[in-house]
This record gives sequence, structure tokens and C-alpha cells, in this order.
Amino acid sequence: MSRLQQTHGLSDEQREIVATVRAFVDKEILPVATDLEHADEYPQAIVDGMRDLGLFGLTIGAEHGGLGASLLTYALVVEELSRGWMSVSGIVNTHFIVAWMITQHGTDEQRARYLPKMAAGEIRGAFSMSEPGCGSDVSAIRTRAVPDGDAYVIDGQKMWLTNGGSANLVATLVKTDPDAGHRGMTTFLVDKTPGFGEVAPGLTVPGKIEKMGYKGVDTTELVFDGYRIPAAQVLGGTPGRGFYQMMDGVEVGRVNVAARGCGVAKRAYELALAYARQRETFGKPIAEHQAVLFRLAEMATKVEAAHQMMVMAARRKDSGERNDLEAGMAKYLASEYCKEVVEDAFRIHGGYAYSKEYEIERLYREAPMLLIGEGTADIQKMIIGRRLLEG
Repeated sequence: MSRLQQTHGLSDEQREIVATVRAFVDKEILPVATDLEHADEYPQAIVDGMRDLGLFGLTIGAEHGGLGASLLTYALVVEELSRGWMSVSGIVNTHFIVAWMITQHGTDEQRARYLPKMAAGEIRGAFSMSEPGCGSDVSAIRTRAVPDGDAYVIDGQKMWLTNGGSANLVATLVKTDPDAGHRGMTTFLVDKTPGFGEVAPGLTVPGKIEKMGYKGVDTTELVFDGYRIPAAQVLGGTPGRGFYQMMDGVEVGRVNVAARGCGVAKRAYELALAYARQRETFGKPIAEHQAVLFRLAEMATKVEAAHQMMVMAARRKDSGERNDLEAGMAKYLASEYCKEVVEDAFRIHGGYAYSKEYEIERLYREAPMLLIGEGTADIQKMIIGRRLLEG
């Protein structure tokens, strides 16, 4: 076993879960990931396998049929899944964020209604905050929900929904009081049928957004046009709390993105090391040339540093403490190091890296998504800097 990405202090149960997922990745994901990615095909068989392993209910409490695992355990699972294929981790990540938000902020009725079916994989969650014109400026969202009797009517357009087509539950941030700033935002739990086109009266998923990488998993828009939703679908039952609920979800999501970066970087390092051992130039393996050896050393150090930062951020959240500083640092470091490690692996492969026959070509297209997902590097630096100034 590699000495990299070892996590000390795990329980026997945590080690067993991680080992089980690692074996699943080696057997069920790595052999098919590149072909599925090139075909942009939804990995239904892999998703079914993750459901059978209980991964959709990994962090949901036992009282609702889940395993009740910690954020650290979940992050280590995401790290392993991303080592196999980052898109697979995306399928469970938005589901996890929605389950987290319902667990932390939902009413008793909402928890009882959704969490058991989410744990069983019958309900799949998606997370919708961004819009075409707002980018990182969440306060600039324009989608409105207007009260109408015991319901609301929603109009507007959302963007960049991972699982937007395959999910049947979307946690959606809208404005209910445009003059109240952050306190005028509300999260709704939107039920819909999976698929594309009109998925509920007044609700349309136009189709998949074509992407450079991160294929297989569907990324979509969500268009509301006179969509009527009961007031009981307000997360937590009280309007105006949506921004803080979403930020809590994003905070754990940033640990997840850090874990993805760790997993992709680890796979890139593995590929580079294997190739450097077998490829020969000037009468010896290129791994024995100092330039390549130094590059491998730098890659391994970055893989290890990002992993330890991610573990620290997850453990702080599990302790009940605020972890926006640590999560921001972990996301920033892991995504930047992932990009660098993947590029170094690309260089080590030489011309073959440009061929679709080699796995590193896929990783080279996937890594950039981590630079922008759950907030860009500049946003992370703003969060980090502000928290440091608070003391």
C-alpha cells in the first residue's frame, strides 16, 4: 500500500468503509471510467453499486435508515471515488449536500419525508444556487418566489445543476423579499420527475450542458415559469433563512471538492509513477532521470499536503466548530495542487498524454472543474483573508 494519503486515528469501521470503497473503485470504476467518460454516458451500473453499498445514506442518521457516518468518513469515500472517476463523486456530492441541509435545517416532517428515501437512494438530490448572471455573487440571484395563498409561485432561471436531470429533489435558493438582502432569500425543496423537458407543471430542465470534462454526470439549467409550490416546502418552514442554509451546505461541499482534488491528484500520481517506471530513454527507466525523479517527489508532496489539509477541515466540522477558514484553505490548496499534479503527470507521459488511449488525457480535462466548483480560488482567498482578519 502506498504511504501517501494515510489517515491516522480512524476507527475500525472507518477503515473498513474506505477499504470497501477502494476495492469497488478498483473493480467497478477504473476499468470502465474512461470509455464511459468519452461516451458521456451516465454510469447507471456504478450508481446502482454505490446504492447497494449504502453510499447515498452514508451521512444520514441511523434513525432515518442511513449509516450516520462523519464528514471525514464521507470525504475519504469521495477521495476514493474521485481516484476512480471524478464524475461519480459528483453524483453523490450534491445528494449529500441536500441531505445535510435537510438534516441540519429541515422540519421534523421534512426529515421524515425525505431522509429515509434519500438514504435508500430512491430520492436523489440536486443543489441549485447559481444563475446565468450572478456567478459568485449569490446576492445577485433574480429567481423570485411570490406568496399566493398557502403556496408560492416561482419564476426564474437557475444554472449549473449537477444531477439536474437525474435528481428528483432540488434544494433551490430564490428571493422571497428582494429588498431584504441576504435575509430575503429562501430555500425551497422542489420535487420533480427525473429527466429532461417539462419535469413538473411550470418547471423545465432544458437538457444537458456540454462540458469539456466532468462528463457522464448531467449538468443542467432549471427554468421556473409560474411554478406553484406549497409553503410547506420551505426548508425549515420559515422564509428568509435560505442564504445561511445554503452557505452551510457549501461549507461541507468545499470539503468534498477538496477530497475530489485529492483523489484525482492521487490517480494522476499513480499513472505518472507507473509510466515513469516502464518508459525507458537513454538506456534506463525515465524515473531514474533526476528531472523526472524530482517531479515525482514534488507531485507526491502535493498529494500528501492536500490530503492532510482536507482531513483537518473535515475533522474540525465534525467537532462542531466553524470550519469555513479550514474548508476554504483545503478547497483552495487541493484544487490548485490537483491541477499542478495532473499537469506534471501529463508532462511525464510526453506525447502519449495527448492520446485518448491514455487515462491522463481524461484527468487533464477534469481537473479544471475543481478550480471553479464551490467557489473559485479568488473567492476562497477572500473567505480565508476575512476570517484571518477576524482573529
